[in-house]
Amino acid sequence: MVLPHPGKMLECESMSSRLNTEVAVVEKDVTANRAHPRIAVSALVPGLSMVTIATAISMTVNYFLPTISPLLVAIILGAVLTNVVRIPERIQPGLQFSAKRLLRIGVALLGLQLVLRNIIDLGWDMIIVVVAIVSLGITGTMFAGKLLGIGWTQRLLIACGFSICGAAAVAAVDGVIDADEQEVVAGVALVILFGTLMIPVVPLLSHAFGLSDERAGLWAGGSIHEVAQVVAAGSAIGGAALGVAVVVKLARVLMLAPVTLILGVRQRNRLGANAEVKRPPLIPLFVVAFLACVALRSSGLLPHVILDNAETTQTILLTAAMFALGCGVRATTLVKVGARPLILAVLSTVWVGAIAFAGVLIAG
Repeated sequence: MVLPHPGKMLECESMSSRLNTEVAVVEKDVTANRAHPRIAVSALVPGLSMVTIATAISMTVNYFLPTISPLLVAIILGAVLTNVVRIPERIQPGLQFSAKRLLRIGVALLGLQLVLRNIIDLGWDMIIVVVAIVSLGITGTMFAGKLLGIGWTQRLLIACGFSICGAAAVAAVDGVIDADEQEVVAGVALVILFGTLMIPVVPLLSHAFGLSDERAGLWAGGSIHEVAQVVAAGSAIGGAALGVAVVVKLARVLMLAPVTLILGVRQRNRLGANAEVKRPPLIPLFVVAFLACVALRSSGLLPHVILDNAETTQTILLTAAMFALGCGVRATTLVKVGARPLILAVLSTVWVGAIAFAGVLIAG
């Protein structure tokens, strides 16, 4: 019997030891990767718990004071909280998830409120007015923002938010241009604030101008920023105003898809074939989901109970997202942003309102 050389035995033992070590490392990595999703989900819980409480408070305020948007209450609540107390770091993952994911799901569900037949029934003259409101609103706001010296991304967020559909439009545009977080927060805060201020203003001016209920509803739908704000204003006007106001507003919401497509093409052309920079999608996935929801609602296949629940869910999701965005509104940041976006918000509100008013007088 021939025994192996002692040196060979040591070499084999060394190789075996290294092999065992490598296997252990691989097993550790696999275990860590399997546990990672569990850790990620658990990291969201503290922030989502706080968002849930804030959303419940905001919805309760809106229940007792229907003219006050829960989105406005939520963003103010978040802004006050973040400037009064220091929010723990463990809360941040849940806030970031709400500000991005929940907001985009809410935008997608907004499509379940649109019925294409209702928009077509407005007539081609009013549809042309809607296109003019969105296109001229964006163009005019961008021009005014440039004169004020505001950056391209900031004024684009404000222009689309005020011309199309408020916070949903800000989120959709951000999905294409990837704006700075503070610019998104500022855009959302301004569009909710000024849209809420228009709830009593539009009915009062409609009465002062002697508009019929129908024309007043058309103006409300063409000028006010958020769907919920249009509902509040249309209800305040009364009569036939609410129905036409909501349809005109939803026609503006539908413009979200072509605008994001145009912006997506522009961004991809601007970036070119630069391999180091991730090219944005032509249309963000949640906007595609929004269009799918529009098609589903227009098909008439969904029962009313599902549509009612979807509308409530959409409001809750957007309210949760507004609180999370509000938690990013720090006083020091607002000071840095300055008064120029606020001035642009005033100009954009007046400009969009004027275009809608002229269009209603011509086509209404």
